[in-house]
Amino acid sequence: MEKLMNWVDARFPLTATYKAHLSEYFAPKNFNFWYYFGSLALLVLVIQIVSGIFLTMNYKPDANLAFASVEYIMRDVEWGWLIRYIHSTGASAFFVVVYLHMFRGIIYGSYRQPRELIWIFGVLIFLVLMGEAFFGYLLPWGQMSYWGAQVIVNLFATVPFIGEDLSILIRGDYVISDATLNRFFAFHVIAFPLVLLGLVAVHLVALHEVGSNNPDGVEIKKHKDPVTHRPLDGIPFHPYYTVKDILGVVVFLIAFSAVVFFAPEMGGYFLEANNFIPADPLKTPEHIAPVWYFTPYYAILRAIPPILGSQFPGVAAMGVSVLIFFALPWLDRSPVKSIRYRGPKFKIALTLFVIAFIGLGWLGILPATELYTWIARVLTVVYFGFFFLMPWYTKNDTSKPEPERVTLK
Repeated sequence: MEKLMNWVDARFPLTATYKAHLSEYFAPKNFNFWYYFGSLALLVLVIQIVSGIFLTMNYKPDANLAFASVEYIMRDVEWGWLIRYIHSTGASAFFVVVYLHMFRGIIYGSYRQPRELIWIFGVLIFLVLMGEAFFGYLLPWGQMSYWGAQVIVNLFATVPFIGEDLSILIRGDYVISDATLNRFFAFHVIAFPLVLLGLVAVHLVALHEVGSNNPDGVEIKKHKDPVTHRPLDGIPFHPYYTVKDILGVVVFLIAFSAVVFFAPEMGGYFLEANNFIPADPLKTPEHIAPVWYFTPYYAILRAIPPILGSQFPGVAAMGVSVLIFFALPWLDRSPVKSIRYRGPKFKIALTLFVIAFIGLGWLGILPATELYTWIARVLTVVYFGFFFLMPWYTKNDTSKPEPERVTLK
């Protein structure tokens, strides 16, 4: 075995890679519950790729056959129903773990120097994931898939000057049609997964270059053993955190399996009732709403009133609500990173932001009544206020001094 490893190492840096990213990569010794979600996101990515491969073996990207092929997978393909439910549940699980992973980055300041590039790669992953989910949403060719895609694609037509041409380019036709289905299938199965895998790789490389953040926001590289030059507050990622992550994986898979086997539709939030009806261009559903993970941004879109008959201000606000995450490293002026040592202003602002995000998510599912629209407008102001006022309230907040070394509380 030693000779085999030497032969491999002479041709490929297997042992060096293992040491650099696992056995000799030192992570802070005070990771807590919030540090499960990065590895869980990687697990769900693998689940989605593997289940997606099996689904494509029987799926037909044809407007006349797509819906029937999904029914064939569900009813006639051996274990096809399980593969489909794993994939549909995995889509929602992906956003659950990614949202929690991003929230952890916000509360512990993981976007701050020297981790700005890690954060930027992470937000790019989030954007690509949204695109991947959107392109996959049309593929079942049900009523909600068809009309949801119709609404979203038509929003691009509101962009001044280039909108109409842009929407035609995305659809591949003047209406949602077979050309659109084939185009979205290609993006969903090939283009976006390749981009996603590349971004995940550079995200991890950037993370291991500067080191992981921790709940105290203390840089463990500042205090090293004078002999071994290893961080005094760090422990090898393997075996300590690989074992810890296995525990998280087991708990996650129990919850994931419970949803797959007992509530795959999740009351219509994961799989809508209208999507079990074949797409009909002549019959619009009574109420159109995107999947739950898009609803906060959809609510922002509906909250902004049109100007001169154009919905572009709402589309722009929806775009900015996502892109604003890129600016976080430069908006935050606090002298400390972690919420443990921040003052009340940041904690209040973050609490209001979470309430606004969840509230917008709920309103995005509901019909756009006058009352709900006004509530959405208030929550939209709160949402953007968290970002645009951040330079002020983080700079003028009363913070506690960070400890020299990491704590185990």
